[in-house]
Amino acid sequence: MQKKELMSVGELAKKMDITVRTLQYYDKEDLLKPSEKSEGGRRLYTNKDMVKLHQILSMKFLGFSLDDIKNRLISLDTPKEVASVLSEQAQIIKREIANLTEALSAIEVLKDEVEQMQTVDFNKYADIIKFLQQKNENYWIVRVFDDTLMTHIRNRFTEESGNRIFGEWQRLCDETARLKVEGETPESEKGQKIAREWWTMITEFTGGDMGLLPLLEKFNQNKDDWSHDYKEKQAQADEFLGKALGVYFQNQGIVMPDMEVPK
Repeated sequence: MQKKELMSVGELAKKMDITVRTLQYYDKEDLLKPSEKSEGGRRLYTNKDMVKLHQILSMKFLGFSLDDIKNRLISLDTPKEVASVLSEQAQIIKREIANLTEALSAIEVLKDEVEQMQTVDFNKYADIIKFLQQKNENYWIVRVFDDTLMTHIRNRFTEESGNRIFGEWQRLCDETARLKVEGETPESEKGQKIAREWWTMITEFTGGDMGLLPLLEKFNQNKDDWSHDYKEKQAQADEFLGKALGVYFQNQGIVMPDMEVPK
């Protein structure tokens, strides 16, 4: 073998645009060992080694781990076997792309929420991320709810029960707005039924802690930072709901000294 065909670690690393440390690691892991050694013990690589390194780097670019390259790919004998492994890797990469796309979307949403909050609150950041992981579009509530309400939610609700009660809120908003459009009166049977359902939902949310009602009232009054869809729905429902709850409280003998129902 002619000496001009031999390359030192540094020469091969430069040609392949990788680091010497990478080549040393591949040598240590028995993935790519130098074919020759000089009289002084220096590791020397051949053109054949360079071709193998090119194959390793190509497979690594496709997302294969070094263990896969070493233990699976180099032992494949037929095109069908290679195609099967590539197909498996394609599925892995597709899942990774989906996860990264979801993470990017979450980052962009969180960035918008952080800018609107104008305060540094990592507890709320974590809550928003949890909502996003659950694919729950109610993440904006984290920004709008005060610390007491958020602490209450963390302590009282699981992912399932939290999603259920938020879904109930959305349903009641839609139903109340519909009754108003259809010309139902707050005093009617349907009006009182929806008032009872609202009160049941509120009671479930508070867990009987009436001290939370003023905070919920304040939350309802300050809709500027709400999600547009919820803002519109709740605004449509408020007038009808306020009157319906007033009648319902009176009929049920419920006294709310510290709570003003929406007018």
